[in-house]
Amino acid sequence: MKFENVLADINGFGKFQKMIIAINFLGRFTLPCHFVLNNFIAAIPAHHCDISSLDDFLNLSQAERITVSIPVETDGSPSSCRMFAKPQYHLLLNSSDATDASTVPCQDGWVYDNTTFKSTITSEWDLVCDRRAKNKATATIFFVGVMFGAIAFGSLSDRFGRRIMLLVSYVSGMLFAVASAFSTTYVMFAVLRFFTGFCITGIVIVSSALCVEWVDIEHRKLVGVIDSLSWTFGSTVFAAIAYFVTDWRWLILSVTSPLILAIITWRWMPDSARWLIANGKLEQAQTYLKRCAKINQREDFIHTLNEETLSTIVDKEARGRTYTYLDLVRTPKMRKIALKTGLLWLCIATTFYGISFNIAGFGLNIYLTQFTYAIIELPAKLSVYYLLDKIGRRSTEVGALLLSALCLGINIVMPKDMSAARTAVAVIGKGFSSASFGTVTLYSSELYPTVVRQNGMGYNSFMGRFGVAVSPLILLLDEVWKDLPQVVLCSTAILGGLVARTLAETRNRCLPETIEDVEETQFNTNQKVGMGPNKAAHRDESNIHRKMEQSL
Repeated sequence: MKFENVLADINGFGKFQKMIIAINFLGRFTLPCHFVLNNFIAAIPAHHCDISSLDDFLNLSQAERITVSIPVETDGSPSSCRMFAKPQYHLLLNSSDATDASTVPCQDGWVYDNTTFKSTITSEWDLVCDRRAKNKATATIFFVGVMFGAIAFGSLSDRFGRRIMLLVSYVSGMLFAVASAFSTTYVMFAVLRFFTGFCITGIVIVSSALCVEWVDIEHRKLVGVIDSLSWTFGSTVFAAIAYFVTDWRWLILSVTSPLILAIITWRWMPDSARWLIANGKLEQAQTYLKRCAKINQREDFIHTLNEETLSTIVDKEARGRTYTYLDLVRTPKMRKIALKTGLLWLCIATTFYGISFNIAGFGLNIYLTQFTYAIIELPAKLSVYYLLDKIGRRSTEVGALLLSALCLGINIVMPKDMSAARTAVAVIGKGFSSASFGTVTLYSSELYPTVVRQNGMGYNSFMGRFGVAVSPLILLLDEVWKDLPQVVLCSTAILGGLVARTLAETRNRCLPETIEDVEETQFNTNQKVGMGPNKAAHRDESNIHRKMEQSL
């Protein structure tokens, strides 16, 4: 017996499932905000050396002080990182007069333009010039925490259950995020951001699995798209929040506050009945299934939800086992799935966040670019909803990655002075990259069996977050060659498309429950949407009779 048959009886997409989706949607709002938070709290305002301590300038205006003390860049703006070793008073007579005067790094810190940002961690701890790497490192540190958190929560939620680990992620993520807003040193901030990333990643891993494991085959793609749209909603609203909250400490507190509401609504969140059955907790699974039947107004089927029936879904041997990450590589087919999906997540995440983190790379308004980057995800993900069933998961994934690679390639050859056109191409590329991300979460969750699904998603998320952690460092390659970051991201997207092409299609197929399901048959192709095993058997029997009649 398959769990899908039980869901078919009690309605696999009724009010109960919609309640789960709504609660998860609320809890996931804060995730995209934290993931792109570094674009704003670590933004680099216009700045130049602090020259206020030089007493020789008592009779000069501020503009004249800058003229005689700070060299000019090729674009006519004051240098951000250098100052004259001695004041060059002759420049007051002819400011365009070339000079060979020696320059030195800023001696007394920097002065920052607070027109756009009231304060950032950049201005707080002077993360500019030779300290620029520390600025980029804050994003990498956060995503390294996300990376290890994915491994931890993936394993813990397969061992202790989805529901309790979701609460742990809510509470711990909120506490560390709030604490980071009160950091007094750069090191303190970096450490707290690491633990914020570590804890908050459990939300996306656990909530995704809960949604997929509670709905029927027919609505899995809808749930996957709604799940990803929560990300789009958060990213879009974040642009408005960042526009009005320009102090980095208050911005962190603002985007973390929705977790309070998520914690309150957690009480109505059920645990995964699939996981409970797979781990031999039949009585608890029965309780949640009966609750589901009652809310979905299918009370007539409650009497069929007995422990004897549920026990046939997973073999006794499988229910008694404790699964670990090693089970992802013990058997041949599982090993191939793990290798391919891990590499795919790495490529997708590197491409997606490589584009997302380059928000100021085209010279346009940072808030408008963030909003446009976010809003383009809406049509991209709605098109995914149509394509997932029309052409399948695999073709959608491959096409989205290759098209995002094409956009990155176009921006490599497009002239740099065409800022608006390059931004438009980048936005389209972000849309395709977003479509690939929206597809891979559902796709990979359908490839792994229930007994190790969270381990599999935790491992995939680890690989994805490794790609995210590398993305800010890839952008630093522009010091070697201006277009090198784009070349690396384009190549990564192409590699991801090639890897996705080798995966099995999962459209309209039952979720595998055990590793044996994967190794023996990969997926039961007979069990299509709305067709239980009895109907499938009846169909096969009818086909046999028809062929016999034709032969006679």
